[in-house]
Amino acid sequence: MLFSELGLSEPVLKAVEKCGYEHPTPIQEQAIPIILEGRDLIGASQTGTGKTAAFALPLLTKLQPIGKPQILVLEPTRELADQVAEAFAEYGEFTGLKVALLYGGVGYGKQTEDLKNGADIVVATPGRLVDHFYRGTMRFGEVKALVLDEVDRMLDMGFLPIVRKIVNLCPWEGRQTLFFSATMPPVIAGFAKWCLTDPAEVTIARREVAATISHAFYPVALDQRDELLLALLKGTDFHSVMIFTRTRKEADAVCGMLKQHGYRGEVAVMHSDIPQKERMEALKGFKSGKYDILVATDVAARGIDISGVTHVINYRVPENAEDYVHRIGRTGRAEASGDAFTIMTADEVDFATAVENFIGKPIERKKLDGFDYTYTALLEDKPVKSVRKSKPAGPKRRRR
Repeated sequence: MLFSELGLSEPVLKAVEKCGYEHPTPIQEQAIPIILEGRDLIGASQTGTGKTAAFALPLLTKLQPIGKPQILVLEPTRELADQVAEAFAEYGEFTGLKVALLYGGVGYGKQTEDLKNGADIVVATPGRLVDHFYRGTMRFGEVKALVLDEVDRMLDMGFLPIVRKIVNLCPWEGRQTLFFSATMPPVIAGFAKWCLTDPAEVTIARREVAATISHAFYPVALDQRDELLLALLKGTDFHSVMIFTRTRKEADAVCGMLKQHGYRGEVAVMHSDIPQKERMEALKGFKSGKYDILVATDVAARGIDISGVTHVINYRVPENAEDYVHRIGRTGRAEASGDAFTIMTADEVDFATAVENFIGKPIERKKLDGFDYTYTALLEDKPVKSVRKSKPAGPKRRRR
């Protein structure tokens, strides 16, 4: 199927063509006609499936500029909000619709100016949006479409009460609500039921690794993790690589270690302790090609859209199995191919098993050719038992 067959407007199709897209991804093919019909939607799709375009293109098709907020998109993080606002500006280039981006950690000046200048689309994080409401700079009376994106992540971050307040500020009559969540625990299912009316459901394989990604575990001895990371980088023809760590401290340490080994100007680090301005500069620098390597914690893992990431390296096996899919989903996006390496040591066998159970299939163990391995039982062909110690049982109590 072609984008031209989905019922999108000419100005939107012109922008799609300019971006070089011809064929919609599965979620776009399913969601765009539903959104054009005006129905509420509940969508669950794995990252890297083209979800932003799935809701942005049809919403832009349906609107005419009136200079007041008509589309409101809520995102859990500043980075995601920035990315989605950029997408709306790109896809809406020929529509005459203006975009305002609202998030905390920066001043109100430009944001207030953008709202006063007649923004038809507002992309915001929940806290800053409510601030603008109390300041009298954001009005909800003309909102025709509300997009709640990454709702499970908003729940994790404690935003759900504020989001509920925002939903109530928008008109209920005639409002189209689009709801996206990678997971659907009971509290989110209940929230969806409350804010949606007879929604259509679109689900794209939540637990699968995209078929375009080649991924494997690389077992190694505990004291050779850094050595193997350097060897993987040296032996790989990468254009842009993301390295994920579990903690902020570890991200800084890995970044420092890479710089010590000659990767000086081309490596950047991104985590929640770094000031917002520097985080955005690191992300923009990585997108533009100024940096070839981005070391990041999971703050950057979910949803951030950086086209052209050729490789992802997990410095450790993620403790949360779902994060594995989100992390390696940074490469192989929207039908492009990519490679993902996960460095695994003996204390991470349980986490590796959890990942395999989560995606429903075994993950290949690989050795790097030419690497001088220290012996570890992980390198044997037979399965290895975990070396993680179970918690000691508490003292037995006497019965009385």
